Amino acid sequence: MEFPHPLMVCDIGGTNTRIGLTETPGRDPVLLATVKTEEFSGLGECIEQVLSDTHAPRPRSLLACGAGPVADRCLKLTNAKWTIDGPLLAYHLGLSQGLLLNDFEAQALALPCHRPGWVHLIDSPQQAQGRGPCLVLGPGTGLGVAALISEEGRHLALASEAAHTDFGPVSPEDSELWPEIEKAHGRVTAETILSGPGLARLHRARMRLAGQGETSLGPAEIVLRALALPSGPESETVQHFWRLLGRFAGDMALTFLARGGVFLSGGIIPRIVPVLDAGAFRAAFENKAPMVQIVSHIQVGIITAPEAVLVGMAAIAARPEAYKINFCERAWR
Repeated sequence: MEFPHPLMVCDIGGTNTRIGLTETPGRDPVLLATVKTEEFSGLGECIEQVLSDTHAPRPRSLLACGAGPVADRCLKLTNAKWTIDGPLLAYHLGLSQGLLLNDFEAQALALPCHRPGWVHLIDSPQQAQGRGPCLVLGPGTGLGVAALISEEGRHLALASEAAHTDFGPVSPEDSELWPEIEKAHGRVTAETILSGPGLARLHRARMRLAGQGETSLGPAEIVLRALALPSGPESETVQHFWRLLGRFAGDMALTFLARGGVFLSGGIIPRIVPVLDAGAFRAAFENKAPMVQIVSHIQVGIITAPEAVLVGMAAIAARPEAYKINFCERAWR
């Protein structure tokens, strides 16, 4: 399998799409643009506009990841209107090759490419076990979860839709709060709460339970107020969000036995790190009796480099033989 260069890499989210380009295998991509996903009807139109605006060379290959499941060389975004048909896109753009990945599948495959300083550890355990599957998860417009297994120098990502599993109350605080949480698609799933829209749902539920009435604050405004006033209700909501994320991350760590570490990513996490209570996060992460001994030795880190996934996709194109991807069924040509 070969991916001729210039190579374009695209990280497509429900809110933002980031596009990079590298002209030489093994070189990090240069970010060309970050655009609003909703402003374009599809990826093809978006790429043509970016090429026109930047006068960048036309790509011969394209690797793109998006927030949604991949099937039959197509990707349907879960939280946006785009449906990406890989072979059709290759035809319209004149590409020699291409590949679609789930966004957190791509995040997992990027883990071996991480550089020093790209991960901020959360209250790391003293006797961390560094061997075994790795797990990457995090909230943005939605919630993504994927694992990475490495064997004999080759990397295999396990994409999932774990965000859409049911998510119920555990603590007395949660039991009082859950009836106030607005359901999504008739359910309360992990993504219902642990996402950007979920943060807003959590805050509205907390305000109603406290008798404060309705609030129309969106996730960005909640984060801004939490950072500005650490003792305010928005900060308390963000702290609750962190505890719930810690609980979910611990559940997923057990599900995958992620002794290689848990890595938090997504658009929200880097912005709320300043109000992170590391001790409360670890307590929720490790509250998994009778499996406390396992999770207490698992490191948790926050991916702070937004370019990591673009670098990871460029690495796949440069050395596809290092990745256990079924290129015969998934590549576009």
